[in-house]
Amino acid sequence: MSGLNPSEYKYTESHEWLAVAPAEGGYVITVGITDFAQQSLGDVVYLELPEVGENISKGDEVAVIESVKAAGEINSPIDGEVIEVNEPLAESPETVNEDALGAGWIFKLKVSSLEQLEGLMSEGEYQSHAE
Repeated sequence: MSGLNPSEYKYTESHEWLAVAPAEGGYVITVGITDFAQQSLGDVVYLELPEVGENISKGDEVAVIESVKAAGEINSPIDGEVIEVNEPLAESPETVNEDALGAGWIFKLKVSSLEQLEGLMSEGEYQSHAE
């Protein structure tokens, strides 16, 4: 993980969180769904993860998440290249329910710029949005 705490994350209106870590030649963005989102979904039973090496654009559907209540997609909050996916989630999707802001991360992107993070919400702004 990024070593950040949730108050240092950025949040999207569609209930994804992002944690930023510096990396050689840019940044690594870890993406997951928020605690609010996992509670709304209920018990997560399946995740379709993106492919490592895939180049994605902001707004692209990157992953599919299914729960006992609903199915939905996880969209990329930023342009980048998928450099890692949380493979253990394929066998243990309930990890998203147990630790959405930690071990339940879904994928990591390599990005060269943080410009697209402008306009994303802080924890406080997200909490107001989610209410």
